[in-house]
Amino acid sequence: MTTEIIAAPGTAGIRRREKRDWRGWAFVGPFMVVFALVFLTPLAYALYLSFFQEKLIGGTSFVGFDNYVRALGDSQFWEAFGRVILFLVVQVPIMLALALGAALALDSARLRGASFFRILIFLPYAVPAVVAVLMWGYIYGDQFGLTSNINDFLGSDLITPFAREWILVSIGNIVTWQFVGYNMLIFYSSLKTIPTDMYEAASLDGAGAWRTIFSIKIPSVRGALVIATIFSIIGSFQLFNEPNILRPLAPNVITTYFTPNMYAYNLSFAGQQFNYAATIAIIMGVITAVIAYVVQLRGSKSEVR
Repeated sequence: MTTEIIAAPGTAGIRRREKRDWRGWAFVGPFMVVFALVFLTPLAYALYLSFFQEKLIGGTSFVGFDNYVRALGDSQFWEAFGRVILFLVVQVPIMLALALGAALALDSARLRGASFFRILIFLPYAVPAVVAVLMWGYIYGDQFGLTSNINDFLGSDLITPFAREWILVSIGNIVTWQFVGYNMLIFYSSLKTIPTDMYEAASLDGAGAWRTIFSIKIPSVRGALVIATIFSIIGSFQLFNEPNILRPLAPNVITTYFTPNMYAYNLSFAGQQFNYAATIAIIMGVITAVIAYVVQLRGSKSEVR
């Protein structure tokens, strides 16, 4: 920041310019360097790759927006995109509703052993994602594990988690099991910031437990709900670990383009189509950013009202 000191009229002009203080940049500098190396540089490189194409004759050549035009007409990409949209619309509300219900129950003074249940609900999030999917894959197996035992006991193949019509539900169950505790902690922390005066005022007005929940607690956690929704939207569009790990167990159901992330991954590492994979990644990044921004904007407007 610079400042100027100018003498009063009629006196000898004295002008002093202070030196700019760079000490703030010394603190944020290391972060900015890491941010540029691990985020901005890969993003710029992916954007650069998306404008080129590897050809049999002539090698890599600049093709402009041809890769984007190809993606817009790619049926496999849109099928994968529609699948994650369906996953988002169904799974995210269920997961957030369960997390909010758990947070409200833990915040209630009537629940005994709240600390124990808080740890119990959060514990699945502490399990590494790969381990969690492998564990559920064993449970879902129709030739082994819990599902096989139940079907043998019933004498029929009643439970088929890897069937085409149930695979998205099976994956949604794993994701919900993993992240309910994480979102619960966000809501629970927000509930703990509500002033006790509001509860006392509600009690004096004769508000019951349900009226307190709907008139005080839920409106107070609206900001946390917006944050959790944005995180869940981003996570849904990035769906990769669960279907990719379960694919060997259901290769005819979980395709290489089951989700956009799987499609980009297999294009790059199996098909050697790095430029087109970068294009898919850029498109999904833009779509995710736009939808997350719209949700944040609507959430902010609701909070102001």
